[in-house]
Amino acid sequence: MKKLILLLFTIPFLAIGQEKGISFEHNTTWAKVKAKAKAEKKHIFVDAFTTWCGPCKWMAANVFPQEHVGTFFNENFVNLKIQMDETAEDNADVKSWREEAKRFAKDYKIAAYPTFLIFDPNGELVHRIVGGGEADQFIALAKEGLDPNTQYETLVKKFNANPTDKAIARSTAKAAVKAYDRDLTAKAVESVINNSTADELLENETLKLVSQNIGKPGSKAFSTILANKEKVDAKLGAGKTDELLSVSIINSEIAPVVMKSEEDILDQTVAEVSKKYPNVSLTNSIASFKPNFYARRKNWPAFRDAVQAFINIDPSKVNSSQLNSFAWAIFENCDDPSCVESALAWSKKSLESENNPALIDTYANLLHKVGKTKEAIEWQEKAIAMVDDASKAEYQETLEKMKKGEPTWVK
Repeated sequence: MKKLILLLFTIPFLAIGQEKGISFEHNTTWAKVKAKAKAEKKHIFVDAFTTWCGPCKWMAANVFPQEHVGTFFNENFVNLKIQMDETAEDNADVKSWREEAKRFAKDYKIAAYPTFLIFDPNGELVHRIVGGGEADQFIALAKEGLDPNTQYETLVKKFNANPTDKAIARSTAKAAVKAYDRDLTAKAVESVINNSTADELLENETLKLVSQNIGKPGSKAFSTILANKEKVDAKLGAGKTDELLSVSIINSEIAPVVMKSEEDILDQTVAEVSKKYPNVSLTNSIASFKPNFYARRKNWPAFRDAVQAFINIDPSKVNSSQLNSFAWAIFENCDDPSCVESALAWSKKSLESENNPALIDTYANLLHKVGKTKEAIEWQEKAIAMVDDASKAEYQETLEKMKKGEPTWVK
């Protein structure tokens, strides 16, 4: 009987706890949601999520349940979650929204997850938020959806009605970046450029907007930065123009080509594309791109060479975290002795500027992999002495494998 009484007292408290966060509508339709919003004179908040989206899960688990988040959203919105993908585990409620989910994706141009849509009480889309954030930050983003002066879709309408107004174009460009709307970002930035004098383009706020949204080669922003290389470098720092333009060129004209090819045509493609842009140096950006390219290809000897070439450009600019990541990639994926020795050197270098247990663990693992197990054990014990309690078991397990002479990497 005591257990039953305890259960009866526990259930209501659970229910109260669940109601502290955002209250989402269930077993309903879009028509009913709009009718409720209109009757209660509230906006509509829609969480467009997928089951595979990590940030979506994080928001649902860590932000939506918070009491002050629930207070704000429940007072101002009728709240709805729409699952945008389909799985075998979908319940009847989720299945009933499948067609509506497809319409939302098409009509409201949902291209990334999570996307949060805000509709006015009449069911008209007025704002969008792409990506999540901490509770207070997310509330601030949602508040923008309640204010006509900051509502994304409202700004879009203002821009379309008067595309030559520089102030509106600038506000629209900033909002479009937040909304992950690349096409509108390009149009708005182009409008800012077209309606600015040469001197105005080099003003801090305008130059920042243009340089951070270059887009593809041939865009107005790209051409403007290219035509003003010396002046832009004088404002942003030597070599900054080459960095900005080369990233645009690689993303648009090199990466799509070499990633699709079954053969390694990277150097050939770079040489061909470089001829089109004789005034842009691709050297540093290509050096940064190559390790990622060869890692995707699982060509670890080439990865080793690419990493070393990247480091050699300016060792002072490669931080300990980067060195550790490079070294760990080799540790996990390559048994070639020359590769592992290189990784060991990078790992050792990472320890010169930072005494971090994770970096020490990498170094110890690599020592073990090259056969220097006695030394590896000493370093692993140092890592264990420094690591937090939550990670000690994992580090200890590695140490035990070393002591037994077992590999700590996947065979």
